Amino acid sequence: MSLYGTMRTGVSGMNAQSNRLSTVADNIANSSTVGYKKASVQFSSMILPTTNGAYNSGGVETQVRYSISSQGTFSYTTSTTDLAINGDGFFIVKGDDGTPYMTRAGSFVLQDDGTLKNTAGYTLQGYPYDSDVDPTIVVNGFDGLQPVDLSGAGITAVASTTGTLNVNLPNSLPDGESKTTSLKVYDSQGTSRLITFTYTKTTDNLWEVSAVEADGGTTVVTPTALEFDTDGNLIDPVPPELTILTYNVGGAVVENITLGIGNTTQLASDFSVEEGKVDGNAASKVKGYEIDDRGIVSVAYENGELVPQFRVALASVQSPDNLNPVAGNMYTQSNSSGVVILGYAGSSGFGTILSGALEDSNVDVAEELTAMIESQRNYTANSKVFQTGSELMEVLVNLKR
Repeated sequence: MSLYGTMRTGVSGMNAQSNRLSTVADNIANSSTVGYKKASVQFSSMILPTTNGAYNSGGVETQVRYSISSQGTFSYTTSTTDLAINGDGFFIVKGDDGTPYMTRAGSFVLQDDGTLKNTAGYTLQGYPYDSDVDPTIVVNGFDGLQPVDLSGAGITAVASTTGTLNVNLPNSLPDGESKTTSLKVYDSQGTSRLITFTYTKTTDNLWEVSAVEADGGTTVVTPTALEFDTDGNLIDPVPPELTILTYNVGGAVVENITLGIGNTTQLASDFSVEEGKVDGNAASKVKGYEIDDRGIVSVAYENGELVPQFRVALASVQSPDNLNPVAGNMYTQSNSSGVVILGYAGSSGFGTILSGALEDSNVDVAEELTAMIESQRNYTANSKVFQTGSELMEVLVNLKR
């Protein structure tokens, strides 16, 4: 048995345990780091060939592995921009250099410029929201992604464009008499405007409706005939509509507003408004933000309106544990991880997003302390092997003296 080999094997063992202690130290230090995935060391033997009955000691080598696919528990917060992924997938973020990274650390904070950045200073990426169609996703790349930007979500006003006004007109009302009701609409600057509708009976089963702007008296609906059948239901056109014509008022504009009146009736009952509503809203300030489990980022206004702005994109790979870890709890694609695939939360292959939650580190401190004690003992034992080999080498050298 070679004494040099003995010493070399002892050094190999000490190096291996040193590597294990390094991962233990990193794991314990980051046991409270959001989204941190623990590292571990796997050992494999190095065997040298035996010649002429002489045993050649080899040693041990280590391989570092990361438990990236192992999900941590969740801690719940009061911030709606704190995000966690329940299931598979990674948030996509970019640094100041424009390089995209993947991460499970979702402690995002709204910045002055409207972007969302995590504690490492990386900006959350997504796509502008479109209620009609999902954006085209580049399957194997990050092209098309944009920073989630809420800078335009200030005071907002939406002009009315559509609505409904269904009433019941009393069939017993004498010819020539009228009934009135009013409907509130919003102009282009978010000011509410009152429109007064007048229903005048001209003869049996025949009425006329017109409307004026209450403040200025501007006619906004020219006299329109309403004809009913013997059951008290409207006749032609189907579905009948009224159009409030565009007019200027107070420096703003009330756009054409189409009102559906298809369920207006003429029955033996008092005049009543069965349904009266329009879209649009008055000027309102931002109250906060909401992010649902599909990653749709919406602005919440004081008037109760919720306006979707962006959709958070997620990424996945075939072998997450083989991703390359970088500083800040970020990951990049490696040759062994597989191709990056983009998608949305809740779709096939991706988990859901939890708002107001953060994913904890998956480190078990008790397990790491046990590993630390084992490594300490093994390191000491390997050092004894080296020390013994050194002492025997000294004896061998002294034989010559």
